[in-house]
Amino acid sequence: MIIGLCTLHLSIPAAHSLKEKRQYVKSIIARVRNEFNVSIAEVDDQDLWQSAVLAIACVSTAQSYAHGQLEAVVRFIDRTRPECPIGAYEIEML
Repeated sequence: MIIGLCTLHLSIPAAHSLKEKRQYVKSIIARVRNEFNVSIAEVDDQDLWQSAVLAIACVSTAQSYAHGQLEAVVRFIDRTRPECPIGAYEIEML
């Protein structure tokens, strides 16, 4: 069993309050859950207005499939939410 974990840092320059930030983050989380069979949650920077850290996890029997799935999620977020640029991301296999 392979567990893939992606930690994704987002910049949300359009957010001017925590309420606005949470709207962006909730939208991204809902869209990723609907499109991919992965778990996703905000794990850090909850109190910062213009920054979010998301963790995305998937389980697979093949490391290449898990890595490809997480890369596809990153590309999806980058393509569908250009107003929230990705600062950095890291993929780990456990």
